[in-house]
Amino acid sequence: MARATVQWLWTLFIVVAMGNGANGNNNIGVNWGNMASQPLPPPNVVGMLKDNGLNKVKLFDADSSTLNALAGTGIEVMVAIPNDMLSRMNTYRHAKDWVKKNVTKHLYNGGVNIRYVAVGNEPLLASYNDSFKQITLPALQNIAKALEGAGHGDIKVSVPLNADVYESSSTVPSSGDFRGDVKDLMLDIVAFLKEKGSPFIVNIYPFLSLYQNPNFPEDFAFFDGNGKSITDNSRTYNNVFDANFDTLVWALKKNGYGDLKIVIGEIGWPTDGHIKANNKYAKKFYDGLLKKLAANKGTPMRSGPLEAYLFGLLDENTKSIDPGDFERHWGIFRYDGQPKFPMDLNGKDNTKKLIGAKGVQYMESKWCIFNTNATNQDNISASVDYACSMSDCTSLGYGSSCNDLDVNGNISYAYNMYFQMNEQSVEACDFDGLATITSNNASQPGCLFPIEVVSSAIKHNIVPTHVVLLSFMLMLLVLL
Repeated sequence: MARATVQWLWTLFIVVAMGNGANGNNNIGVNWGNMASQPLPPPNVVGMLKDNGLNKVKLFDADSSTLNALAGTGIEVMVAIPNDMLSRMNTYRHAKDWVKKNVTKHLYNGGVNIRYVAVGNEPLLASYNDSFKQITLPALQNIAKALEGAGHGDIKVSVPLNADVYESSSTVPSSGDFRGDVKDLMLDIVAFLKEKGSPFIVNIYPFLSLYQNPNFPEDFAFFDGNGKSITDNSRTYNNVFDANFDTLVWALKKNGYGDLKIVIGEIGWPTDGHIKANNKYAKKFYDGLLKKLAANKGTPMRSGPLEAYLFGLLDENTKSIDPGDFERHWGIFRYDGQPKFPMDLNGKDNTKKLIGAKGVQYMESKWCIFNTNATNQDNISASVDYACSMSDCTSLGYGSSCNDLDVNGNISYAYNMYFQMNEQSVEACDFDGLATITSNNASQPGCLFPIEVVSSAIKHNIVPTHVVLLSFMLMLLVLL
C-alpha cells in the first residue's frame, strides 16, 4: 500500500466549506500485501480469494511463490515493481530482465492471468521529497517497452499514485488540478498512459481525512448521506470520496485527458490502532462503498461503473507505523485469514459473512505472559519497550482494541507479541525471568492475544534469520 499519507486537501476543503458466495461485482479487487512476520501461505490465501469470488488482486511485488499459487485460477493480477527498484528500471536491459523473470515466466498455458504491471507505489508523494521524481517516468517507459518487446503488449502499465498528486485551489472539485511541483511530470505520465491505453491508478483514503483533523465532519467520510452536502456547478457532493475522485476528473479534464480511465488502486478502512479505526466504522464504510460500487452509478462527474481494489486483504504486523498505528490493521481479514465482520461484496446483504481461509495451521496453543512472581521487576519498563519495538503493540494504543488492559495485561501483551513473532522460541519468553509460558489462553474480552500461523518458511523448514545469526555467532565463539 500504500502508505498512509497527508490528504490535507479534503481536510481543508470540508473545514472551509462547512465551517458469502461468489462476488457478482467484477469491478472489485483486493490488495494483497505480505509485510507480516509469519505470512499466511499463498495457497491458503488463494483459496480464500476463490471462495469469496474475488477475481482481481493487486500485489506489491512479483513474488514467485505468490504468483505460482495464483497460476491456473483465472484471477486477474496486478504485479508491481517496488519504489526501491525504480532506478534500476531506468536501464532498458534491466527492465527487459525484470519482465522476463517476473512476467514472461508466469504466462505459460494455464499460468498467471497478469493484467497490469504497477511501476512503483505512490512514488510522487509530497513526503518523499522528490526521491523518485526523476526516475518514475523512465521506469514506466522502459517496462512498457520491455513488455511490448516480449510480446505482452496487452498487459498495461501504470503508476499507482496517492491522491496528493492533485489539489484544489478552492473548496470545490471543479478547481482541481495537478500539484504544482509535479504538474509537468504528471502531464507527461498521463500522456504516456493515454498513448498506451493504460488507466490512471489512484489511492483514496477517506479515513485519513478523519484521522488527520478532529474538526473533519465525520459523516462526510462515509456514504450514507447523513452529513451536509456541498454543491459545485449544480453537482451535489455528500461524501469525501466522490469529491476527491472528481477533483482528479477535473484535473484530467482541464489538461485534455477527460476520458482517461481511472482505477481506484486502494480504498478501505482500518480496524485497530486508532479510536476511529475499529470494526464498527470499517463495516459502516464498506457497507456504503460496496453498495455504491454495485449500483454502477459512479460519481457526479464520472458516471458508470468504478473499478476499485479494496485495501487490504490481510493485516500486516511488520508494516511501518510512521503514518500511524492503524497501518498494520487495514485487512478485511485478520492475519490468519479469518473475517473481521460481515461483508457482502455484492453490496446487497450487509449481514452476509465472508469465507475465512481454510486449512490454516497455527503454532502451539501457548502464550508468553508476565511472571507476577518474579522477584526482580526493575527492568519491566525497558523489557516492554524492547518487546514492542521488536514486535507489534499497536493494539495497545488509545482507543485501540486492547486499550483497556490493566498494567499486568499490557506487559503480558507485549511479551506475547514478541514471543509469537519469534516463532514461539523459548528464548523469546524470558526477559530476565519476568516472563513465563502458559497453555492458558491469555486473551481477554475484546482483546485477542494472537497465536501466529505456521508460515511457508516454517512449513518448508526454512530456518528463521535470527536463528541463523545466533548459530553463526555461536560457531564463531567455538572457533575462537
